[in-house]
Amino acid sequence: MLTIWGGLKSNNVQKVVWTANELALKYVLVPAGMEHGMTGSAEFRALNPNGLVPVIDDGGFVLWESNAIVRYLAAMYGDANFFPKDIRARALIDRWMDWANLQFYSAMGPAFHQLVRTEAEKRNQNLIEESLAKAEKFAEILDRQLSDRQFVGGEHFSAADICLGVIAHRWIGLPTKKTIRPNLERWYRTVSQRDAAKDILVFPLR
Repeated sequence: MLTIWGGLKSNNVQKVVWTANELALKYVLVPAGMEHGMTGSAEFRALNPNGLVPVIDDGGFVLWESNAIVRYLAAMYGDANFFPKDIRARALIDRWMDWANLQFYSAMGPAFHQLVRTEAEKRNQNLIEESLAKAEKFAEILDRQLSDRQFVGGEHFSAADICLGVIAHRWIGLPTKKTIRPNLERWYRTVSQRDAAKDILVFPLR
C-alpha cells in the first residue's frame, strides 16, 4: 500500500496524488504540512530531513521531492505514453515537469500567495504586479507549446501535464485580469476534467 504524506493545499502534493489517481494506485493520504503540522516532528524528519511534504512510502521505499516522486510512480506503474521509455522522449517530458516549478510557478508564486493567502489589507500590490508580469511571459511560452498539440508532450497525456496542470490551475484561478491564452485554456479544460483530477483542481483556490 502506498502512503502519501501531505495536504491538498500544496501543489506539490496535488501532483503526487493526481499521479497516483491516474495510475489507479491504492494509497493512504496522511495529512501533514501547513495547518496539519507533523513536519517538525522527529518521526517525520526521519522520513524527510527537510521537513517538507510530500513524502511517500511505497512498500518500504521512502522518497521525497515531488517531481522525483512523480517520476518514480510514473516509471514504476505507468505506460510508455504516460512516461516514455525512450531516453530522449522522456527528457522532453522531464523538461516540462521541471519548468513548471522552476520557471512558471517561481514567477507566479508571489502573486498567488499575495492574492490567495494574504489578507487584503496586507497585500503588496507592487509585488503582485511584478509577479504577474513575469508569469505572463511563461504563460505565453506554454500557450505556444500547446498551439499544435493536444497535450504538452504531444498527442498523449503524460506526467508533464500533471506537473503543469496544478500550476496552470493556480494561474487560471488567480482573481486578477490576465492575457487570454486560448491554447493553454483549451488544454487546461481538457486535463482538469479528467476523473483523476476532479477532487484536486478545485475552486476557489486554496
